[in-house]
Formats: sequence, C-alpha cells, structure tokens
Amino acid sequence: MKDLINSQNKITDALLGVAIGDAVGVPYEFKGRAEMKSNPCKDMIGFGTHNQPAGTWSDDSSLTFCLAESLTKGYDLKDIAKQFILWRSIAYWTAHEKVFDIGMTTTHSISQLEYHLEHQSLDEYLNTKHTANENTNGNGSLMRIIPLLFHIKGMPIQEQFDIIWDVSALTHGHIRAAMSCLIYLKVAEKILEGKSKIDAYLRMREEIETFWETSGFNKYEQYHFERVIQNDVRYLTYEELKSGGYVIESLEASLWCFLMTSNYEDAIIKSVNLGHDTDTTAAITGGLAGLHYGKQKIPEYWLASLARLTDILDLGERLEYNLSLKSIT
Repeated sequence: MKDLINSQNKITDALLGVAIGDAVGVPYEFKGRAEMKSNPCKDMIGFGTHNQPAGTWSDDSSLTFCLAESLTKGYDLKDIAKQFILWRSIAYWTAHEKVFDIGMTTTHSISQLEYHLEHQSLDEYLNTKHTANENTNGNGSLMRIIPLLFHIKGMPIQEQFDIIWDVSALTHGHIRAAMSCLIYLKVAEKILEGKSKIDAYLRMREEIETFWETSGFNKYEQYHFERVIQNDVRYLTYEELKSGGYVIESLEASLWCFLMTSNYEDAIIKSVNLGHDTDTTAAITGGLAGLHYGKQKIPEYWLASLARLTDILDLGERLEYNLSLKSIT
C-alpha cells in the first residue's frame, strides 16, 4: 500500500482528495456557521451528524468513484448511469455498504435514469437538459465530476463542455450546473498541466470568458458566475461566502478555500468550518487540493482512517492504466 500512496498517480491524488475532504466534513453536515465558529472542525472525527465512524465518506465520493469506475472501461454515458443506479439500489461503492446521504434531485434523477434505460432511451432523457428547471441547480454533479478531467483533458473547450453537460445531466441537467463543472475542471486541468494555483485560476477565467463570447453563452447565466469569472473570487470575504447545496455557492466556496490556503489540510478545515453542506464543500475543495498537493501531503492519520483506502488506490491505478492504453492506441 505504501508504494501506491507514494506513486505519482494524479488520478489517485484527486480521488483521495475528494474522499478525505468528504470524510472530514461528514460529521459536521447541516451545522450552521455560528455553531461551527463556537465548535470548529480541527481534525477528522467520527460520528456527529450521520453517526458514522471516522473516515466515512458519503454520496459525494460514492458517485465520484462510480464515475471513475465506469471510465476504467472507457467513456460510456449509459454505463455511467448504470453505475449510479447500482449505487442507489445496492449501495455500490459506498463506504460501509450503506447509502446514508442522498439529495432529492439526485434521488429523482436516478429514478428517471432507471426508467428510461428500461423503457425508453438515455438520449431522450438527456434531451431534457435543454429545458431543465433552474431550481434544480444543486451541487450534486459538481461534487462527483473530477474523474472526468482525465478523459477530457486537452480537448477543445466546446467538446469538453458538451461531454461535461451530458455527464452532469445524468443527475443535474441545467446548464448552470454544467458550466460550474466546466469552470472547476478547467482549474483542475491547468493544475494538471503544472500551473500554480493562482495561475490556474486566472487562466481558467480567461478561457471561460473567451468561450462565452465565441459560443454565445446566455448573458443571464453569465451573471450567476460574476463573483468567480468577471471578478476575482479571492476578494470575497468569509462573510460573503455561502456554503449550502446551491452549485454556485459550492463553486465559490471551494475555489476560495483552495486558493486562500497553502496546504491540503488547511483547505479542508477551512471548507468544513464554513458550515452547512460541509461534506460536499470539502469534497469539491479536496479534489483540487489533492490534485495540487498530492496524496503525500494529506495527513497520514486521515489516510489511515479512510474507509476502503486500498479499494480507492486500486481504482486510481486501474483508471490510470486504462487511460494510458487509450493514449497508446
């Protein structure tokens, strides 16, 4: 196991980054900011909100792993959908063979996925993304999207966005959720290219604004990203940040926590101490922080406590192997 932890596998860095952040946040989920201020998160603990042992991750990581598992066989939207259905129906890729935290939008979407795969077609289901209700812009696709980076990296941005929107739309069809995923993965792509955190963020903003201009991205939708794209998220104050289940809140909070700290541990602790949707904010932050700092910089105690660590390491190795084969062919 030590060899796998010390290996230079950026996929595993990202997967562990998500899962550790998720697990640190799980005991504090739904606690308000005032409560977090009076009793802040300082370390990975057990029990709390969901009464789970230390190192337990939630649906955020489960769906991340389901996506990664599917990608080990190549990119196939139908297979990704089937992985999500397995998670909900038989607790596939859960920490302790139990689904204990699932959002309403995700629940409804997976039911619809199951129905369409059995009775109609996935294409028909995905076509509904063009008329998706903007009130369904939860953070459920953003929290699980980072494995897709390793499939789309280097593609033209329009092609990246088309793929991202399809994968996002399996549970969250609105274009705002998909654009949030693109912004997040663009930062991650720049980090993967070796850029510094700040440079990755600044270059992402430039590319996104150019993409909006060339693609005619809706002006109303652009407004919702104003604090991340048109302005610099680093200048937001702690009081201005929100950390609920809305995808824009999660995007802003995770970028801010990542950019305003200097190591993995501090990024995660800062995310959790924002309160409310603590596991998801920390999971999203953790994906970027794990990718940037590497698994070797994650506290050893946190790694040792993580549920199914060996399985996660194996998943990262299998996905890297599959993608390396694809690059050869």
